[in-house]
Amino acid sequence: MTPLLRKFLGLNWVLLLTMLGLIIFSTYVIESAARHLPQGGEYYSDRTQVWAIIGTVVYFVTAMLDYRWIKYLALPMYLVGLGLMVASMVLGNEVHQLSFGGVSFQPAQFMVVAGFIAMAAVLQWMPRLHPLLGLPIVKVGVIGVMSLVPFAMVAKMGDMGSALVWLPVVGVIMLTGGVPFRYLIFMVLTGVALIPPLFFIVLPTQSERGTARIELFLDMKNGREVDITGDAYAPHYIGMAVGKAGWKGVGHMADVNKGSLHDKKYIPWKTAHNDFIFAVIGEEHGFRGSLLLVSAYVILLVQMLFISYYSRDLSGQVIVCSVVALFFAHIFENIGMHIHLMPITGIPLPLVSYSGTFLVMCMFMLGLVQSVWVHRNHILPEDQTKPVKLSHRGRSQNIGKRRGEGRTNPNEATQRGEAI
Repeated sequence: MTPLLRKFLGLNWVLLLTMLGLIIFSTYVIESAARHLPQGGEYYSDRTQVWAIIGTVVYFVTAMLDYRWIKYLALPMYLVGLGLMVASMVLGNEVHQLSFGGVSFQPAQFMVVAGFIAMAAVLQWMPRLHPLLGLPIVKVGVIGVMSLVPFAMVAKMGDMGSALVWLPVVGVIMLTGGVPFRYLIFMVLTGVALIPPLFFIVLPTQSERGTARIELFLDMKNGREVDITGDAYAPHYIGMAVGKAGWKGVGHMADVNKGSLHDKKYIPWKTAHNDFIFAVIGEEHGFRGSLLLVSAYVILLVQMLFISYYSRDLSGQVIVCSVVALFFAHIFENIGMHIHLMPITGIPLPLVSYSGTFLVMCMFMLGLVQSVWVHRNHILPEDQTKPVKLSHRGRSQNIGKRRGEGRTNPNEATQRGEAI
């Protein structure tokens, strides 16, 4: 059996099949969600299939490639991401997208991925350079600087949705990277204390739309009167579409005769295939369709946590847990804004919303997770434990020998200083 075939058979098939199931479901619902656009829903469904094929190639190449080689590219990817973000601020369109060869993409999405890969690599390399670099305060400082720069740049663009994704990702990186709970609790309490000045002073200067959306969300949560023909139009009707669907929903591609709000264009039809696709899913497929979608996401996230547990090194664990945090943040925010748990933000639903480059990025991240699983037993020479000299006896420990092996009574206590 060739090594490549052995790796292919060693894939985590639950993760792979769940991902493919979500993508197939995406092509199905995008056709209905985008039917009001000039090109028609079938055009966007076909485009999603093309992006899915590209993403599949990226996925399998990444999964078969040992992720340590990607780690070696971490810092260059991080610097390239910063350069692309600067370019998008200067040369990008109104939503800070760059275009290459007719393909538009947001560097902020690439920056998040490059950022957590770089931080995963740095967390593993720092203690090897000097023991002091493994101290918790040093880890917090390095992660803070590496995340604050892109966070500030995204916030400066006014894209608060993409900026807020950094918070759970960085929190999980610190937790997985070995930062003690007392540090994390202190940072959380400090963050909570900074919410009022950030909301009333900093946010209005960076994103007036973000401030208005949060205030609108709070007004609706407290039952205050809002203008459903104006700013409250989107949250009102997407919540109504999800809430009225019942168990079965109105059916795929349902028309006005079946009471479809989407067919009446009450769901914002220009972005129904992207940010508001869950409203279409909820209305057309009802609670059972929404439940199946959420269940698929749960399976995906749980499998990734399972893979992180068996990672061969710290950087693999950090990478997988960062992907879990990123996916969870997108899923929670996107579904939460449809059921009035969160304010409206422009965050797509992973693997389901129409977004070609984001779909490829999601499949690249899942390919990284698969690489961690496939190569979990391939211990690198630099990660192997070296023989340790006992300080007062000077004898080498037998690393491969189990405790108690070779004794008449395996439960016999070890003599002080005896090599085992």
